[in-house]
Amino acid sequence: MNDPHYILLPASPWFIALTLIAAFLLNLLPWGQWVGVPDFVALVLVFWSIHEPRKVGISIAFLMGVLMDVNQASLLGENALAYTVLSYFSITIHRRVLWFPVGTQALHILPLLLLSQAVQLVVKLMVSGKFPHWYYFSESFVCAILWPLVCWLLLAPQRRAINRDDNRPI
Repeated sequence: MNDPHYILLPASPWFIALTLIAAFLLNLLPWGQWVGVPDFVALVLVFWSIHEPRKVGISIAFLMGVLMDVNQASLLGENALAYTVLSYFSITIHRRVLWFPVGTQALHILPLLLLSQAVQLVVKLMVSGKFPHWYYFSESFVCAILWPLVCWLLLAPQRRAINRDDNRPI
């Protein structure tokens, strides 16, 4: 992933928007409420907040959170607050995280995802008073396991070829 032979091109804003829409659509699927199914929007937001913090920031995270709140018919602002906190802390540590290999990056984003879920849990506890099951935080661990795959997929359009070909412009 962080092979020194790869020179990454800047990420296209259209590609970033497409990945956020795809993550939102994945969260719309009916299996999104099952235990252990990752929050794809949170995962893609963390990725872009770390790799492109000037293009995907707290305002995009807030907007995606409001969309998820409307989708889930949850308390308006629950996901928005969680995604905003997630994006803020991702942007805060983005320079440090990029120095590490992808496996270690997953260990750095795991606490961020757990914090995001903890924010959602606190809001749910304040509103309903019901504590979810012990496996509530399993989706953060699944997201951390998926981190190398997400990095490979989302960085693929940005990679230049190792061997330059005079017939290709890049």
